Amino acid sequence: MLQNNALLSQLKQQIRDTTPRAEGVIKATDRGFGFLETDSGESYFVPPPAMKQVVHGDRVEAIIKEDGDKKSVEPERLIEAGLDRFIARVQNRDGRLAVIPDHPSISNAFKARIKRSLDEDSIADGDWVVARLVRHPLKPDDRAFFSQIEELIARQDDPAVPWRVTLARHALEQASPEAGDEWPLADEGLEREDLTARAFFTIDGEKTRDMDDALHVETCPGGWRLWVAIADPTAYVAEGHAADLEAQTRAFTVYLPGQNVTMLPEVLADDLCSLKEGETRPTLACTLDVNADGSLGEYRFFAAHVRSHARLIYDKVSDWLEGQGEWTPEAGIGEQLKTLEALTEARSAWRAEHALVFKDRPDYVFDLDDAGNVLDVRIEGRRIANRMIEESMIAANACCADLLAAKVGHGIFNVHRAFEPEKADAALEFLAGQQIEIKREALTELPRYRELKRALESRDDAWLDARLRRFQGFTSMSAQPGPHFGLGLAAYATWTSPIRKYGDMVNHRLIKGVLKGEQAPAEASEALTEQLTERRRLNRMAERDVKDWLYVRYLTPAAREQRTFDAEIININRGGMRVRLTANGATAFVPAPLMHSERDKVAIDDKEGRICIADEERYKLGDPLKVVLTEAREETRSLVARPAD
Repeated sequence: MLQNNALLSQLKQQIRDTTPRAEGVIKATDRGFGFLETDSGESYFVPPPAMKQVVHGDRVEAIIKEDGDKKSVEPERLIEAGLDRFIARVQNRDGRLAVIPDHPSISNAFKARIKRSLDEDSIADGDWVVARLVRHPLKPDDRAFFSQIEELIARQDDPAVPWRVTLARHALEQASPEAGDEWPLADEGLEREDLTARAFFTIDGEKTRDMDDALHVETCPGGWRLWVAIADPTAYVAEGHAADLEAQTRAFTVYLPGQNVTMLPEVLADDLCSLKEGETRPTLACTLDVNADGSLGEYRFFAAHVRSHARLIYDKVSDWLEGQGEWTPEAGIGEQLKTLEALTEARSAWRAEHALVFKDRPDYVFDLDDAGNVLDVRIEGRRIANRMIEESMIAANACCADLLAAKVGHGIFNVHRAFEPEKADAALEFLAGQQIEIKREALTELPRYRELKRALESRDDAWLDARLRRFQGFTSMSAQPGPHFGLGLAAYATWTSPIRKYGDMVNHRLIKGVLKGEQAPAEASEALTEQLTERRRLNRMAERDVKDWLYVRYLTPAAREQRTFDAEIININRGGMRVRLTANGATAFVPAPLMHSERDKVAIDDKEGRICIADEERYKLGDPLKVVLTEAREETRSLVARPAD
């Protein structure tokens, strides 16, 4: 018997070893079936019965089954679950509790239980919750999906649902930190220069409360001298203080339409540290010389007391400088604004020639009522006042990077390599295919990259620009100096937003150490720089998700009326193309079946970013087009459109 069992086990192992298998990630469809996508790019059909054993995103090992020339797979072993912690809506039918994940590709209703620490009566049908998947059919000893409700996010009728659900989805804090009543100014052993008589001013948005930079500018022989005074929260918050540890965890203030979740307690962010008009504030300051050609000269960092003499608004300043509007600044402030405008134009010209300048892209601003309803979406371009502040901050941050690299050897630097080494070869091959012959160094070395970037921008080829972005990397935070290819600078370290960025607080402390002649502390850990990078990514995703939700609500009437919009193609994948509506910045998906009545006549080349209709190229990345909005789906926060022609 034992021998037979051994032989049987051996036979089973042989069968297993010879059975064809595939490993990959499950991609679900809204029609019940799915696909297993392997790392090598192969795709296998997963029939509806087999899809009941998995969810979208699961990494599984599956048995390959062949029926003539058709192949399908049956998931057999779970390698990594695609769902762990997730946002869901409660379904409570006759005492039977379930949750439905808030996910565009998962429609399963999972049986659920409520965590013991929660009040069961507090969870009602339709409420939004955080849940966790605790059982999976492909796990040993599990027979079905089962979940646990761990946290109530919001009632179904809460008007703040888009904000609360989005913050919970990305595990971000729902409110600003709590604060005590006493925030004494610390004795840091710094001599603060008294600059309260000097006419500093701030330029911000009309609703901005956390004003962290004030400027003063004068004309000098051969150029200009710019004073940059920055709010100084580290004068109130010592390293290791509870507020400092909380700020380190949060890393950034989260800016969402209609709501900000501050990194520091609001009493600091919006009051004690904010450079309010007429209020004396401790600051960390820098004077820097800008030569007539826009190049930077000498600079000096120091601690100071500053009083803002004027709180200015971007649009009003731009209107005045452009000869529009009724607002007029005081004479002394007006003279400074014109001086700063001249400095900005010189500095922009220098950066365009010796570094790199971002292309102007509009911002889309949501006007909301008290209930969170979208009244309008406005386009805000980068006007002269915005550029004046931007150029001043870039110059000040370049000085910070130089100081930290020379005097400390480390800090919190923004490092951006246009092409990571593993993608440089693919980008090189792509450019060669476009008859752009360059050496690899043009993608990996900053001076050569600057030349390439200017040459490519002179072509004004939207398709080429969009395709090339697929190979490019992202900005990361690093303790060591490194190039910022996006700005075209050898190093870049921000210190100008310490109210809203923890990395800037770290750099403030390092600069103060230099001013006091202290020995440089140990550099920031890799864990901290990785956390700062990750938190910035989560904040941007949260901002995008809230906007998507608001766009759907705002554009539901337009979809109902089948309105036409000007748009630009921003992405092409196997299922269709994604477009951005020019009027308001919303993105909509145009599925292949809506491009032509006969789906087999639509040929999509997602790698090349081109779409042919009936063997004729019709669309490509970067193209402008007109689309008709056909659907606004709040359950998935998505807009659907079709070509207008």
